Formats: sequence, C-alpha cells, structure tokens
Amino acid sequence: MSVINITKDTFASEVQNSDKPVLIDFWASWCGPCRMVSPVVDEIAREREDIKVCKINVDEQPELASAFGVMSIPTLVVMKGGKVTNHAVGAMPKQRILALL
Repeated sequence: MSVINITKDTFASEVQNSDKPVLIDFWASWCGPCRMVSPVVDEIAREREDIKVCKINVDEQPELASAFGVMSIPTLVVMKGGKVTNHAVGAMPKQRILALL
C-alpha cells in the first residue's frame, strides 16, 4: 500500500474512520530529520498491508498539526479506532517506528 497524503478534508474519512490502525507522519519539506524518516515510513507503507500509513505536511495543514499539538517534527502518531494510541517525536530507526504500532 502506498502512503496517503492527508488534508483536513480527507482526515475524517482516511484516518478517523479507518478500520485499520493508522500511522501518521507529521513532516515538512525543510525538515532534515523528516527527510531521514520519510523513506522509512514509505518502506513501512509498502511492507504492511495491515495498517494505513499517512503523511501530513504541517506547513500545508496547520489546523491538523495544531489539533494534534505538534510542536516539533517529525512527529509520528498511531491511531486506532479514531483515537491516539501512541506517538513519538524525532527521527528514529525503523524498529522503533514499528514498535509504536
């Protein structure tokens, strides 16, 4: 499965109403650590059919970033059943990202 880019208009249908756990990557193009995490998140999306992987650009979707209290990026959030079940801030290796799930 490929990564889904989320906007405030698609958030409810793609994330809140998802029947699968959702990994969300809050990022920005100017963020060095985000560029390190992005290929890992893309790889997880390709490998795991049991989860949905989404990205939210904080510059383009400031309302969503604010709603999640994102103060630093990259921020990774895991949601299940429309509720946040885990989150982490900063660049991390694949195994730590998978452990969030």
